[in-house]
Amino acid sequence: MADTQQVDPKAERKAARLARRIGSFSRAHGGAEGQVAYLGQRGARIVLVGEDGTWGDVVAPTYAIAEQAVAKSGITVHESFDGEFAAKVRTGPYEWSRMAGIQLGGPANG
Repeated sequence: MADTQQVDPKAERKAARLARRIGSFSRAHGGAEGQVAYLGQRGARIVLVGEDGTWGDVVAPTYAIAEQAVAKSGITVHESFDGEFAAKVRTGPYEWSRMAGIQLGGPANG
């Protein structure tokens, strides 16, 4: 018997849309690398880091769709967000004020 796999057209379209967004990010930032993180019922987060240090993310409804999207986009995927990969991220004033601003005397979030 032939091995047949069920292909969900809706999942394929979602993966293709995410792959286009990842590709657009990659082109805008001189290339990109990523890491897929499981979010539970919410799906999976694809963290992207451009060659210029800019970072961003997209969320997929399932881990499988996230894996399909990064495969279609052709970016390098890391198992974890640490080491040399994490060191590529460049943060600016916005990130400092939002993530650490309260502790460091930045604007209040209230």
